[in-house]
Amino acid sequence: MRVVIMTAGSRGDVAPYTGLGAGLARSGHEVTLATHALFEPLTVGSGVRFHPTPVDPHAVSHSDQGRELHASTTGLGKLLRAASMARSAAEEMTDALVQAARGADIVLAAGAVAPLGRAIAEGLNLPSLGLFLQPQHPTREFGAPMLGGRSLGTVGNHLGGRAVISAVDRVFTHAVHRLRTRHGMTLRGLSASRRAHERANWPVLHGFSEQVVSRPKDWRPGLEIAGYWWPHDTRALPGALEEFLAAGPPPVFVGLGSATVPDPERVSAEIVRALRTAGLRGVIQQGWAGLAARDDDDDVITVGDVPHAVLFPRTAAVVHHAGAGTTAAVLRAGVPTVPVPVQFDGFFWAARLVALGTAPEAVPLRRLTADTLAPALRRATGDPHHHSRARKLAHDLAGEDGVAPVLAALDRLTS
Repeated sequence: MRVVIMTAGSRGDVAPYTGLGAGLARSGHEVTLATHALFEPLTVGSGVRFHPTPVDPHAVSHSDQGRELHASTTGLGKLLRAASMARSAAEEMTDALVQAARGADIVLAAGAVAPLGRAIAEGLNLPSLGLFLQPQHPTREFGAPMLGGRSLGTVGNHLGGRAVISAVDRVFTHAVHRLRTRHGMTLRGLSASRRAHERANWPVLHGFSEQVVSRPKDWRPGLEIAGYWWPHDTRALPGALEEFLAAGPPPVFVGLGSATVPDPERVSAEIVRALRTAGLRGVIQQGWAGLAARDDDDDVITVGDVPHAVLFPRTAAVVHHAGAGTTAAVLRAGVPTVPVPVQFDGFFWAARLVALGTAPEAVPLRRLTADTLAPALRRATGDPHHHSRARKLAHDLAGEDGVAPVLAALDRLTS
């Protein structure tokens, strides 16, 4: 079967689908990943074909508008500003996504592009299903993750979830208009299409574990939790990092992934001071924030992009921005963590890590200083409870197969 997986966003929004795609390819499917050209190297050796789409998310994140967005407080207003900013990018990607879908047998749409992927599939008379990395559908059980996950009560939680869906729909209004005018597709409006798909129980599989987020009891049929999709990544660690690891006790990894910060030099200095106050060695990843230890010494090293699956199990703890992808990698590694949520669903995943017992507390970026991070590091690395909870969860996750439910869903849709 010819399968196209569509996604957009940062590395964490793409990497899980390389592992899922590799699993589908091993089962005999012809898989194409359609996303930003920046991420083509992630598919090398996976058996997954790559179809590039325009828009450089790194450049968008570092634009003046992107920096202003990162600096604002998470909430519905920020989500609406992000939706407005993403609208032109979605329209720009539309032609490439249509091209990727032509000749396919089925469209698998990530949550970041679900309304557009669904519309393209509908316009081309193809079946489709959703592959989400966050729980995006409304529920009364917890606050909408993209609004930070804070509970607003059963009614407020559900209304917040509906507001998120409406905001996401708004991202693709221009893109769907382009499908009609440029590609001649006869399509319903986004809201009407979404309601029709919801009534038909459009299938959505979620790439996380029930042990991390239980399936809400008020979700409709068709919304299922598959388990994690581990990224395809066969890289080894750089020689300099291997030497650093061998030169002393396990260090703490610190990285903020695709998040940006208004003053990377200040944040980097606070991180280094926190590590040294806690008596810990550190590996600081530059990431999109541009973090760096300005005075690299025997106890701290600055690195670029490195494979998390190889490095994290060899650390004493991981400090991270609590994106869905990095959160998954930390849980897989079985090490304690200190989440530093920056925006949107980072606060949701950070709260889950604390509730699961793998993290002592969250230290949001807006209040990160050496004085707040150092005590959290001491607790994460010194309290046996966090180690045991992390190891137990990693053991349990290792027994799950997130690809199998997707294969079963493909069989149901095309049989």
